[in-house]
Amino acid sequence: MNRTLYSALLYLISPLLLLYLAFRAIKSPDYRGRWAERFGLSRLQSTDLLIHSVSMGETLAAVPLINQVMDRYPQLSVTVTTTSPTGSAQVKQAFGDRVQHCYLPFDLPICVARFLQQVQPKVCIIMETELWPNLLYQAKRRGCKLMLANARLSEKSAQQYASRTQLSLPMLQALDVIAAQSSQAAERFISLGVANHVVKVCGSLKFDLSVEQRHIDKALSLRSEWQRQDAPVWVAGSVHPGEFDIMLAAHKNLLIRFPDALLVMVPRHPEQFENAAVHIKAAGLTLARRSQGDDVNGQTQVLLGDTMGELLSFYGAADQAFIGGTLIENGGHNPLEPAALGLPVYVGPHHWDFAEITQLLQASGGLSMVSSAQELALHLIEKWDDKAAYLAARQAGLKVVEDNKGALAKQFAVACQLIEQ
Repeated sequence: MNRTLYSALLYLISPLLLLYLAFRAIKSPDYRGRWAERFGLSRLQSTDLLIHSVSMGETLAAVPLINQVMDRYPQLSVTVTTTSPTGSAQVKQAFGDRVQHCYLPFDLPICVARFLQQVQPKVCIIMETELWPNLLYQAKRRGCKLMLANARLSEKSAQQYASRTQLSLPMLQALDVIAAQSSQAAERFISLGVANHVVKVCGSLKFDLSVEQRHIDKALSLRSEWQRQDAPVWVAGSVHPGEFDIMLAAHKNLLIRFPDALLVMVPRHPEQFENAAVHIKAAGLTLARRSQGDDVNGQTQVLLGDTMGELLSFYGAADQAFIGGTLIENGGHNPLEPAALGLPVYVGPHHWDFAEITQLLQASGGLSMVSSAQELALHLIEKWDDKAAYLAARQAGLKVVEDNKGALAKQFAVACQLIEQ
C-alpha cells in the first residue's frame, strides 16, 4: 500500500471517524467537544515550532524538553498538539497560554493540509512513534524540518513497518533526525531504510523524570489519610479491562496474608472508571472512590483512582506497583515512574512498548514479570515478608533510573541543531 491508496481508504472510512468520536463521547464526556479540531477546522495562528505529543505519557516526557526549547528560544512561537483529552489536559496544565494548543487532525489529506496551511511550522518535533504518512508528507512538502524525538520502535512495530514499505519508507525517510531511545530502536530504524546519519541514540526522556516535592508531600499526606502508615499498600496503575479482575483476584489472595492491605486501582482511561467500580463491587471488596471523596479507613480494601493527574502521587504513597496494559495485548505503559519512587515493579508479558526499559529494570532486580493473579500475589507477599528482598528491589530500580539519566540534554542538543539550521 502506498500513500495514495492509504489516503483513498481513509476518505472511504471517514464517516466511521464521526462514529468513533460519537462512541468515545458516550463513554467519556471529554470527547464531546472540539470535534472541529479533529478535522482541521479550528482557527489557528501561524507558529515557528510544532510539537506533537499524542497522549498524557508522551506529553509528560515532552514537557521538560519543550520548556528547555522555550527558554533557549523565547522568540519562537510554539504549538503543541495531542490526540487524547488526557494529553490535552496535561498541555494546558503545563503551559497555560504560553503555547497554542489543539488536537492534531485526523490524517486525511484535506484536513492535514488545512491545519498546516494555518500553522505553517518551520520545525516539527514528533514524540515517540506518532508517525502519520500525510502529516509528514505535507509538512515536508512545505519545507518543514522534521524530528522524531524520544523515538521508540519495538520489534513488533518494526515488522509491521517492514510489511508495508511503500507506505512506511517514504514516511521514515522524510524525517531529518531521529533521536532514538536505545541502540536497539536505532538499529531497527536503520534496517528499515533510514540513513545512519539521521539516527542518534540519545536514551529515553522518561529516565529524566523529576518528581516534584509537591508529589512527595501529597503522597505522605495520602498515606496518613488512608490510615495505612504500617499496612501494605500497592498500586495497579494504568490497568485496562481484562486486567481488572486479575488485580482484584491478586488482592483477595493478598488479604489472606495481610487483612489490612489496600489496593489503589487506577484505570488507564477515564471512560473505564464506572466499569472498574462495577468489577470491584462484584468481587465483594469494600470500595472507596477517589472522585467522590469517599473516606478511606481501616476497612477499605480498594481505592479506585478515578481521577486524572494523581497516579504519580499514588505511586509515592504505595510500597509496590503493577503496570497495566501488560496482561493483555496492549504493549504496556511506563514502569519508570514507580521505579523512580523506589517501588518494586511488576508487569505482565505484553510490554513490548517499553521492552528495553523493562529489560533493564528486570536485569537489575527492580522489576519482576508475572502472568497471573496468583503469581502477582506471591511476589507482593514475598516483598512484604522479606524486608531485605524489598530493599534490594527498591535500590535496584532507583539505580537504573539514576544510571540512565541524561537523555534530556542529548535530545535538547539535537533539537537545537535542527532549529538553528
